Amino acid sequence: MEQIKNVIENAWEDRSLLENSVTQSAIRNVIDLLDTGELRVAEPTDKGWQVNEWVKKAVVLYFPIQKMETLECGPLEFHDKIPLKKGYKERGIRVVPHAVARHGSYISKGVILMPSFVNIGAYIGEGTMVDTWATVGSCAQIGSNVHLSGGVGIGGVLEPLQAAPVIIEDNAFIGSRCIVVEGVRVEREAVLGANVVLTGSTKIIDVTGDEPKEMKGIVPARSVVIPGSYAKKFPSGTYNVPCALIIGTRKESTNKKTSLNEALREYDVAV
Repeated sequence: MEQIKNVIENAWEDRSLLENSVTQSAIRNVIDLLDTGELRVAEPTDKGWQVNEWVKKAVVLYFPIQKMETLECGPLEFHDKIPLKKGYKERGIRVVPHAVARHGSYISKGVILMPSFVNIGAYIGEGTMVDTWATVGSCAQIGSNVHLSGGVGIGGVLEPLQAAPVIIEDNAFIGSRCIVVEGVRVEREAVLGANVVLTGSTKIIDVTGDEPKEMKGIVPARSVVIPGSYAKKFPSGTYNVPCALIIGTRKESTNKKTSLNEALREYDVAV
């Protein structure tokens, strides 16, 4: 693996090496390993999440070495560089038409893909639901038993190239039409109400105490979050700017499904 990593790193610095068959073989090997889950762009460790930059670079380098091809799926036709993912039945994955996942994404057993899109390099853990018109961007990391509700947009790292992938940890619930981009991390069991938008610069404000606590880029475990706004001064006047408000937490004393339902009822959060 270290040898493959060195080949990728060299090609990243010198794109002329992409013409080399050894380089192309190494890149395709990485994509195949991503497809089977043997490699990940980011992975949890004892010290937190580790981003494997060289793997992300291999995903980016895969595009220029691929040729455009016509792909036919029954009456449907596509013209693209990336093959579609296959073998859903053998992997125990339910795929509803017109769900599409690209080769190089990993989807665990028990996942349900409603009509949705999963991009190359993404990782989806066991038992997760990707609901209708949800999109999982390139290299995004989605944990086990996560619910991505209808129309959710999980950002990728390719366009434009981002430093870190979006991470949604186990048992999180992402409400309808939420957007999570720019490497934001949603920790385990957190609940995002409908229409929450999280970018790397979005203020996430905990309003559960006597004084607000501000943070960016991370939603703490078991937080219940809704859209909010705050007043910001500009040269032309003061205007409301979007933010996210932490209004409570899911209880640890109940099981995860019951805890979710209680959180939604207690805080009257729309999903």
